Amino acid sequence: MGAVADLNPATAFFVAVNMDYRAFTNDSLTMMYESVRGALASDDAARTVGDKPCFQVRETRDWKEHAANLETEMLGRGMFFEIIDWSEDQGQLPL
Repeated sequence: MGAVADLNPATAFFVAVNMDYRAFTNDSLTMMYESVRGALASDDAARTVGDKPCFQVRETRDWKEHAANLETEMLGRGMFFEIIDWSEDQGQLPL
């Protein structure tokens, strides 16, 4: 457990935890999925003003794996949700 404290906080969550997504409620799955969306939006906003992204969602493969695992579980349950747009310009309107 001590090694986790030495890791980048953006990736420590994924290193320390192996999740059983089936054990979570629908609301919990939704909350975790929206948290991924929020972290991605935060990173994108930071990039827009020239800051380093805090969560490094696009740079860390585990974020996409986490989102994909959540999507798989939610789809398996027949839940409706808006898929995360991983494109670089997700927050911008076309000209």
